[in-house]
Amino acid sequence: MRDVTANPATTVVVVTWRGAGHITACLDALAAQTRPHRTLVVDNASDDGTAALLAAHPSRPRVLRLPRNTGYAGALAVAVNQVGTPLMAWLNDDAEPTPDWLATLEDTLEKAPPAAAATSLLVLPGGTTQSAGVRLTADGHGADVTEPAGEVFGFCGGAALLRVGALRDVGGVPAGFFCYYEDTDTAWRLRLAGWDVVAVPDARVRHAHGVSSKPGSPLFHRWNERNRLLMLLRCAPRGVAVNQLVRFAVLTAVLPLRPGRPEAANFRFGLRCRVLAEVAARLPATLLARRKISRRAALGRGAVWEAWAGL
Repeated sequence: MRDVTANPATTVVVVTWRGAGHITACLDALAAQTRPHRTLVVDNASDDGTAALLAAHPSRPRVLRLPRNTGYAGALAVAVNQVGTPLMAWLNDDAEPTPDWLATLEDTLEKAPPAAAATSLLVLPGGTTQSAGVRLTADGHGADVTEPAGEVFGFCGGAALLRVGALRDVGGVPAGFFCYYEDTDTAWRLRLAGWDVVAVPDARVRHAHGVSSKPGSPLFHRWNERNRLLMLLRCAPRGVAVNQLVRFAVLTAVLPLRPGRPEAANFRFGLRCRVLAEVAARLPATLLARRKISRRAALGRGAVWEAWAGL
């Protein structure tokens, strides 16, 4: 049996960018965990005093400071190659897990050998549930499950535990996504490789949510729309991916002709054109990634889609 005190099973990876206002609370919550672990903070070139707070924190986390902001996905992609433990937790810097959070996740994965990832219950400051896992919608979105569920398609990357070996085997984290959908894309690839994802509602995390990225902002919608399409092109059945890309392009083309269109940023003609341009620029690399994912897959894309889409 592993001596978890001398040889912990998990490295908790915290990605931060200008996190001076909340990183201390996150590290305090990690220091209060009942299960020994290692902590790695990846600092995306913060310029707000975050570095000084990390250096002064009594838990003495290992800090990897990047020369530029690579986003959540880019930082996690770097961290995968820095982790020397069999498990790796992803944790937002504005999240505060309860003391038994890590122990609960570890014990669940130990009892569920086919599972490569376990997702937490993220609760907003007001007490409402942000995410109990991720479901796959009928049009290929990854959507938060807001009620505890027996089965989920994927995990919320704000607080989850993954098997490092499985993550590396399926290609790691898509660094080019920068932010958003890196978790659902990873869940897709794990499921294609034959792994399960489990929900752990007793692993609770208080999450401020969106402190850095401002949900609803134009950047938020740009990353979400682009990365959903890239994820489908990488992972989904060909017909699904092409259908969703065409639908997005057609809706974009007719938007200027529609009176009274919604005010949300994702209905702005210019933003959607930029999304399409970014998808087109990334298409050769995306199709190459798709072939690599196919070679690693143990299950068919259609089988995964039919099992999970729209549930």
